[in-house]
Amino acid sequence: MGFRVIKTAIAAFMAVLIADWCRLPGPTSAGLLAILGVDVTRKRSIRTISARFFASVVGLLFASVLFHFLGFHYWVLGVYILTAFPVIVRAGFKEGIVTGSVVVFRVFSGGEMDLHVILVQIALLLIGLGSAMVVNLAYMPAADPQMLRIRKRIDELFSRIFQEFAATLRNPDEVWAGKELIEADKAVLGGIEAAKRSLENQVIHPNEGWSVYFYMRKTQLDSIQHMMHLVSQVYQKMPHAEMVSELFDQLSRDVLTESYTGRTEKLLADVQEEFKRMELPDTREEFEMRSAILQLCRELEMYLKIAKKDKAPSPISDRPQSTNES
Repeated sequence: MGFRVIKTAIAAFMAVLIADWCRLPGPTSAGLLAILGVDVTRKRSIRTISARFFASVVGLLFASVLFHFLGFHYWVLGVYILTAFPVIVRAGFKEGIVTGSVVVFRVFSGGEMDLHVILVQIALLLIGLGSAMVVNLAYMPAADPQMLRIRKRIDELFSRIFQEFAATLRNPDEVWAGKELIEADKAVLGGIEAAKRSLENQVIHPNEGWSVYFYMRKTQLDSIQHMMHLVSQVYQKMPHAEMVSELFDQLSRDVLTESYTGRTEKLLADVQEEFKRMELPDTREEFEMRSAILQLCRELEMYLKIAKKDKAPSPISDRPQSTNES
């Protein structure tokens, strides 16, 4: 928000100076239009400024007809809104309704409408919205450092979640509030929004790597929530749970690394083979818990497959390392 205020001040100052240098009446109107034109991303700026300009032109055309035939009366403004707004929306310039209204109301305050007035208003539009466009396109804050911080936060939270899973499987009496899951969900959603803003700022050759990463984490988080439900069904100490806890210990370390090594995947395969060699359960309770553990392993396998889709198989790969191990 602070950076946007600075951009707005620069755009408004630039617009007023240019309008004054061109000796246009009401140069501060160009500053107001510049304020309305400043936006948060480059692509959105191009889209909204175009809509504001064309909506204002359409509004001026309607106003010129209405003011010429009906005069400058307050009730004519109501007629303008009833007739012009639907046309502007239907034309696809809905985002420019406010800007167009500012221009029309300024003309109404002047009390006259002719070709010269229309040309002056169009010139102010070009200067004001043009200044906003220049400032918007000139510089946007780099998003990568912000998203790197979000990614690091998500990876740390995932690591802590897996540590808690391991502790609970070793000791079912362990109490975990689960606040890391809530924090991870907020961080992932924040990352998705930051990635969208970054993509909107890339007018040429957009890179969707960050969007892919955060959506991958969102899918994995859904899987983690299912794992938590399965872990809660293991309410007694047992060798199978101890073996799976080692998986989560390994995963809690792997999720913090920069490349895919397959350590967790290999360990999971070994554990699944070991399960096949173990004796069948003797009681219904043991059967239910082992069933939950087996489902937990399958869910963990799906989790790892999701990560593997978007990562290089080894540190020596030529592919850019945009995501972490798991």
